[in-house]
Amino acid sequence: MLRAMLLFGCLMPGGLLAQAVPEPEGYRAAPYAAPVPEGLSGATTVNVEEARGLWEEGEVAFIDVLPREPKPADLPEGTIWRERPHDSIPGATWLPNVGYEELSPEEQAYLDGGLRAVTEGDPTRPVLFFCKTDCWMSWNAAKRALGMGYENVTWFPGGADGWAGAGFETEPAEPMTIP
Repeated sequence: MLRAMLLFGCLMPGGLLAQAVPEPEGYRAAPYAAPVPEGLSGATTVNVEEARGLWEEGEVAFIDVLPREPKPADLPEGTIWRERPHDSIPGATWLPNVGYEELSPEEQAYLDGGLRAVTEGDPTRPVLFFCKTDCWMSWNAAKRALGMGYENVTWFPGGADGWAGAGFETEPAEPMTIP
């Protein structure tokens, strides 16, 4: 049996059985750091080299959706809070906290405003969503953009860490401020 599985390519590196991750009907809930599907229905899925090509062309708005850690509400008075630095793909727009299964009205408005800003209100303008490798946040955000009527959505499941791991440059990012 093992020999047959090896012959037919049913084993992944490390000896684990390969299992496709199905696309959920709705949005993925926690845990968000987990194996992701091979694609997203209605979107184009790209690997790191394809994402780099799109980045070099400069026609696609890159959108980073890595969550931003909130300042703890129960910090003792006088405690200094320092946010963790975040490196992203150069020129990407960081829209944190828009990849959860459910968005608050404020988070939904932030996503809507951010997408309108990067596309200049044109739902046909290409957008590419990413987070980290094996992170459902970008899958959720890309699916949500499709549901909002964006027509040219790309998903890059390799994320910023896959980008950096391929030897491509990154730069410090700050969350987009929407007036």
